[in-house]
Amino acid sequence: MVYAPIALFVYNRPTHLARTLQALRDNPLAHQSRLYIYSDGPKTPRDETAVTQVRQVIKEADGFAEVIIHEQTANIGLARSIIAGVTELSARYGSVIVLEDDLVVAPGFLTFMNQALEHYQHASRVMTVSGYLFPVEYPEHLASTFFFPVPTSWGWGTWHRAWKQFEPDSTQLLAGLSAKADQDSFDVEGAYPYYTQLKLHAAGKLDVWGVRWYASMFAAQGLCLYPGQSLVQNIGMDGSGMHCNPSSQFDVSLSRSSAWHFSDHIEESPVARNKIRSFFIKLGAQRQKSRIAEMASRLRMWRVE
Repeated sequence: MVYAPIALFVYNRPTHLARTLQALRDNPLAHQSRLYIYSDGPKTPRDETAVTQVRQVIKEADGFAEVIIHEQTANIGLARSIIAGVTELSARYGSVIVLEDDLVVAPGFLTFMNQALEHYQHASRVMTVSGYLFPVEYPEHLASTFFFPVPTSWGWGTWHRAWKQFEPDSTQLLAGLSAKADQDSFDVEGAYPYYTQLKLHAAGKLDVWGVRWYASMFAAQGLCLYPGQSLVQNIGMDGSGMHCNPSSQFDVSLSRSSAWHFSDHIEESPVARNKIRSFFIKLGAQRQKSRIAEMASRLRMWRVE
């Protein structure tokens, strides 16, 4: 079996990156896998030191069949980096596994990803594989693996046949979501504002790629395969990232599984949809509560006694 190449996108967090590489090396298939590292250039002079430190870490990366490093002189941003890297590697190898520099993976991550990419390589409706699963309640009620239309961007994989359907033009994607029923379904019945994110990108107010990949999949009626327990933990929700504030709302317990059942019945799981939708609703309520508390704090701060 030929194992899928790993694309690792890094920027300015050397400490997080070291943990990402160590966890990845602990996977039994690491030494049989090619690792492609894409290092973005500094956005401002303040980032130069951290980018230099990151590049020292990746130059010392070992434990893989081969390590290939691409260093950008200028900053092109995560979205452009991922789109270019995934396009290149999926076209060359047929499939690709994608990670970022703030993700810690379970020892079974590469095994799961490669088995899933092999099993569903010709299943046109399966367009991506996620290693991360949201911290839903009672995950033991989920199957070993299941399908859900919304992909995640924290440890995932895809095939060239699927990625060819990626549409980068958010305006065109919005046109395909003109019906209110489609917008509601796209937002998982109003549970998460994916449609708003897509509009913000079209307006130039949000630089993201993940919602465009989801919208591309949605247009093709594609599905994402998930494990019943997460194989990825995001350690970057500590305020150090470019697009997030400190949060523990996405924390999970990593799976210790080494075997999974891959069903040939390719349909969305209603049980999983209910659980993930409930998580989204709870997440929205928590964020609203935090915003209200922040506003109240600011009012107290500026109140004249």
